[in-house]
Amino acid sequence: MSQTVVSAELLEKLRRAYTAWHDTRGTSDDTWIALMADDIEMRSIADGAPGMEFSVPRKGKDTIRGYFSGLRADWEMIHYTFDEFVVDGNRVVVFGRCAYRNRKTGKAAESAIVNRWRFHNDLAVEFFEFYDTAKAFAAAVPDPA
Repeated sequence: MSQTVVSAELLEKLRRAYTAWHDTRGTSDDTWIALMADDIEMRSIADGAPGMEFSVPRKGKDTIRGYFSGLRADWEMIHYTFDEFVVDGNRVVVFGRCAYRNRKTGKAAESAIVNRWRFHNDLAVEFFEFYDTAKAFAAAVPDPA
């Protein structure tokens, strides 16, 4: 079975998508959607747990918009920076840092972030994000009164 190799052009599109995500403070949904196959599978390490409901597993490009709108409803991006892209065949792993402020509690969480992508025919078919869920959950919980 042959696998698609990530081209320099696709890698540049991915870099531009990350730049737009940071520059727009998380409102560049269409840039991400354009990189995705119709049947993409999207997962997050938080897996939809209470306080991080937006992170439920999603399948299909049409469901991804719910991730973005849910994220923005509960969290305000402070920054999202990337440091390194590692390409291996049809996979790209992106290493960086991000910080978000929870809109309900006002608390911020900053974390290293790792995004793992798999591509086929120059479209993303899998995405998985890893970050410090302990910090995110702590920011989502209100302080005791």
